[in-house]
Amino acid sequence: MGFYDRNYEHKKSDFLSDNSSMGMSFPEMTPAVKWLLLINATVYLLQALGMDEMLTGWFSVFPASLSTMLQLWRLVTYQFLHGGIMHILFNMLGLFFLGPMLERNWGSRKFLVFYLSCGIAGGLFYTLLVTIRFLPIGQMIGASGAILGMLSACAILFPHFVVFILVFPVPIRIAAIAFTAIYLIAVISRGVNAGGEAAHLAGMVTGAVYVFSQSWRAEWRLKIRSVRWEKKIAAERRLQVEVDRILEKVHKQGVHGLTWKEKRILRQATKIEQMRNRL
Repeated sequence: MGFYDRNYEHKKSDFLSDNSSMGMSFPEMTPAVKWLLLINATVYLLQALGMDEMLTGWFSVFPASLSTMLQLWRLVTYQFLHGGIMHILFNMLGLFFLGPMLERNWGSRKFLVFYLSCGIAGGLFYTLLVTIRFLPIGQMIGASGAILGMLSACAILFPHFVVFILVFPVPIRIAAIAFTAIYLIAVISRGVNAGGEAAHLAGMVTGAVYVFSQSWRAEWRLKIRSVRWEKKIAAERRLQVEVDRILEKVHKQGVHGLTWKEKRILRQATKIEQMRNRL
């Protein structure tokens, strides 16, 4: 049985020492990044204190059976588990250097959704490859899918940034393209850490898709709001017509001539008017 990300922690020194050395100054910490760093460090401490086997057993991505595949919490929780000090160190360096730029650009809530989504995509893609028997079953842990998603997003949004591969400065877009090619080849060739590389690749693709789709997603949300607003206006117009009819009936027959439904409509109209006055 493979144990993905236990193995690929040995390769991580090549990976995040590249990405996380972004820029020459330390970024100003942002709320979501700070909490993610704290949670990851706390979970790793619990692993180091003897809870590693239990935490990995319950919270890693482990597509060994339909039962474990349906335990959807694993797609989130596996991102907070790590296989060694170097594994968590380089992942957290990536989060520390890349995360604040995206969080300041998007806001904490949007950034957190993005971060977790990239990690979830990595877990799902690995599970898919195991399900179709392209890759062997293993327990997957690590935040790398999310970290690579951030690298991909930063390469699109901040193309002027430079990362360092060993001691050589490389434009972030070149680095992102190179990593994508490396991970794709590793997955296709079914290398030793193909499961981990699959998560890397899925995270990067998700990050790129998320950024490139921002404009049409904004248009889509605007259309939905527009449709909802039109439906609301139409409903209010229908209500006003009905209220006018009921008031005319009250004028002619008095309140006692109203049906239960007509009284309910008047109460509803009254509540709506009161809410408007409060605003």
